[in-house]
Amino acid sequence: MVFDFLKGEFIDVISWLDDTRDTMVWRFERRGNAIKYGAKLTVREGQAAVFVHEGQLADVFGPGLYMLETNNLPILTTLQHWDHGFQSPFQSEIYFVNTTRFNDQKWGTKNPIMARDPEFGPVRLRAFGTYSMRVSDPGTFIKEIVGTDGEFTADEISNQIRNVIVQEASQTLAKSGIPVLDMAGNTGDLGKLIATAITPKVGDYGLSIPEFYIENISLPEEVEKVLDKRTSIGVAGDLSKYMQFNAAESLDNPGSGAGTMMGAGMAAGMGAAMGQNMGPWGAAPAAAAPAAPPPPPPAGKAWHIADNGQTKGPFSEADLAQMAQTGSLTRATLVWTAGQDGWKPAADTDLTRLLAQVPPPPPAV
Repeated sequence: MVFDFLKGEFIDVISWLDDTRDTMVWRFERRGNAIKYGAKLTVREGQAAVFVHEGQLADVFGPGLYMLETNNLPILTTLQHWDHGFQSPFQSEIYFVNTTRFNDQKWGTKNPIMARDPEFGPVRLRAFGTYSMRVSDPGTFIKEIVGTDGEFTADEISNQIRNVIVQEASQTLAKSGIPVLDMAGNTGDLGKLIATAITPKVGDYGLSIPEFYIENISLPEEVEKVLDKRTSIGVAGDLSKYMQFNAAESLDNPGSGAGTMMGAGMAAGMGAAMGQNMGPWGAAPAAAAPAAPPPPPPAGKAWHIADNGQTKGPFSEADLAQMAQTGSLTRATLVWTAGQDGWKPAADTDLTRLLAQVPPPPPAV
């Protein structure tokens, strides 16, 4: 009975099976038991075992089956001052570290990133995406991050990694010099730049970032609305046409806020004009005031042309008529305007009437 009791006091099988999917580090619980000389240590694929003796990092074991003896515990043997082997039990904390990837980690900018766009000037950007992380140096990770935590999960480090990512992403996007409208086509390159920038910092934690993705880069909602309106009329920065379009849109929609304000302004102007026409105490003036000019007509369609993989425009129909005369615009030229479903040959659009005025090519001699 005494022998069985003593045998039960010594641990001879050390292993860890994890089914939580978010545990990065788990401390082997001895429950007061000592580790027996010659005990079996099982470290599975995707794991590492870290021995900590009296607060000092002793040994790190990769995947495999080990017999705990002096020949495979060199650092711990030195710390324990075992010169000729040992038979008595020893006590050390054993931490199992999950070295597999922790995927689908989220990151995003809490506050807008100020950037200078070559077309729009100063703009505010937001970005978000996903990344994966893994423990690349179990010993460093235990010393720098985990400490004495008996069970460490991915959530406990994700906030810190997210802060590192957002800091580097803000600097990378602000200094990239890529126009906002072209960033969607360059998220892969921008993601590589950010991943390269954060590698040294997360490496200090004993971590690596195998994958990093930018899912979206966006402007403030109010700016996107203005861009949508500018796209719909194709003015591309022409402020006078933009104001004309707003005025015509407000007149066509009197129930809107802008239409109501314009109507009130027109009524006030008419009242002032009537007061001037009546003169003092209602007397007729010597000469009638000139009538106010009518509102400008709505702007016509603006067209874009695809030329060697690049978009040119916007062009008015008058511009396109001149291009048709010079041969720059043909029936096969791909064109697009707001409201049109994708790019189409000019012959399949309203521009066919311009092409009809162009004589066909002369017959071959």
